[in-house]
Amino acid sequence: MVHERSSQHRLSPSSYEEDIALLLAPRLAYFAGVARHEHVTRASLEMGVPQSTLSRAMVRLEEDLGVELFARKGRTVSLTPSGRAFLTSVERALAEVERAADSVRADADPQGGKVAFGFLHTMGWETVPELIRAFRVDHPRVRFTLVQNYGEAMIERLRAGELDLCLTSPVPDAPDLVARRLDEQRLRLVVPDDHRLAGRKRIRLAEAAEESFVTLEPGYGLRRITDDLCAEAGFKPRVAFEGEEAETLRGLVAAGLGVALLPPPAVARPGVVELTVTAPRAVREIGVAWLEGQPETPPVAAFRKFLLSRRGHLLPA
Repeated sequence: MVHERSSQHRLSPSSYEEDIALLLAPRLAYFAGVARHEHVTRASLEMGVPQSTLSRAMVRLEEDLGVELFARKGRTVSLTPSGRAFLTSVERALAEVERAADSVRADADPQGGKVAFGFLHTMGWETVPELIRAFRVDHPRVRFTLVQNYGEAMIERLRAGELDLCLTSPVPDAPDLVARRLDEQRLRLVVPDDHRLAGRKRIRLAEAAEESFVTLEPGYGLRRITDDLCAEAGFKPRVAFEGEEAETLRGLVAAGLGVALLPPPAVARPGVVELTVTAPRAVREIGVAWLEGQPETPPVAAFRKFLLSRRGHLLPA
């Protein structure tokens, strides 16, 4: 391998960090092959790359680094101390690239791939475990990365590429998202069991206008629905507490801190009475959302199709 210096300048200090990975990455596997054999011809045969291509790549690699990596004698080469130090790091980097490639291939595998799925806190007790159990009857090896959060946070994670799908409410309406309504869930006015309204079965929401409410924090879909329903009933709720989890609110209602608009509990909680709201119509829509134009792996496509097949019977009876 003839070591001829070209007129190419080494990288300037200001551009080094910005450009070095782009310049070096295509040549690292060539370098590792030549270093492993310490012979250009044998490396060429193993990698199926012309000898001239390997030779030029090694010369340019050294020029970009400004370091002699090989001592040369004909087509036989030996690593310099700098070359040996560089090889150790290159082998680690190439191994990491191979692991990354194996990982993304495994995640996209139709039989055993991965789905990153987000869902609301209130969906975690019964709905999501049942969905996953039913889906895995036909897809037993599919893996899930699960995120439980409020709606706006999950939408941001969809946009960041951290989630494939999310189950949320209200159903989002945004140009960069695709969303499909799956079901609706009646909300109830939850009051303490010694409350003046506890003997009722049904109530118009306007009758609770003077009550203190315990609600979820702003940004939660259920908080937005609560505010909208109260506004439709003609009042703004007087908020005594803002929390992050529906069952915490139910417990605070039992403690007498206020009343709350909540979906039905998975298990009945003592200390509260849950009233049907007759006006306005108190429901929340549950839907699935994903990023518009986002390529889908086979397991994600299969789970999305499964969720859409549950339209109208997503929630437990």
